[in-house]
This record gives sequence, C-alpha cells and structure tokens, in this order.
Amino acid sequence: MSEYGPQIAALARRAEREHAALHRGNEPLGPTFAPQYLRDGVGQAIAVYIDARTGGRPAPLSPAELDSLEYAMHRWLECYARCHGVVLESDASIRTAAEVLLETRNIDDVGQLLTGVPARREAEDARGRDGCPEPGAEP
Repeated sequence: MSEYGPQIAALARRAEREHAALHRGNEPLGPTFAPQYLRDGVGQAIAVYIDARTGGRPAPLSPAELDSLEYAMHRWLECYARCHGVVLESDASIRTAAEVLLETRNIDDVGQLLTGVPARREAEDARGRDGCPEPGAEP
C-alpha cells in the first residue's frame, strides 16, 4: 500500500455512502448540488492521482489503489449526473479525468465532458458562448 492508501480508502467509502444515499429511490437533489460532487469528490480523487503521479516523491499506486480511486471517481460522477436527473454508469479512467482537468482547469467542465451532463448546449446557454455568464444570469 502506498502512502495514499488511507486517503483513497476514505474517498471510496464516502463516495459509496453518497452514491447509495442518492440512489435509494429518493428524488435527485437538483443541479445546484451537482458542483459539490465534483469539487468534494471527483476533484479530490483526481488530486490524489495527480499528486501520486507528479508529487515530490512519486509514490506508485498499487493496482488495487488505482481501482479503488477510479471506482470512487465513478461514484462521484454518477452522483453528479443524478443531480441533473440522469442515471448513468461512469467508465471514464482517472487518467482521462486528470488530463481533462489539466487541460480545462475547470472541474465543472470535467464533469460535463466525462458524463455529457448537462448537454453541451444547455451548459453553453447557462454560461454564454464565450464562457462568461449571460447578463442577468446567476453565476
């Protein structure tokens, strides 16, 4: 087990709890809650992955740790999609998620690009074509 093992295990447990609570048949929380799953879940999983790969002393993740980290990220992405009323089974790799984050520098874009939720047109309408909020729109 690497030095990231306990952190990965905690992320996986939290993701599973959140996922189970959200998918118990309860109504989705709504899109306003979706960014929380990206910041507190997906973003944390990606941060661990990037740190393990590029940190001061690279600490190789074991296959089991990598699987657990990816599983946690999938659960968080599924919670994010559920907030938008979409049920999906995520299969994106943690490496792809990290690459998207490094390219876009925006965790909201990572969620949208990896899940397709909300549809790209809806996301553009909410932000404006240039990425800035439309006048009078809530940020």
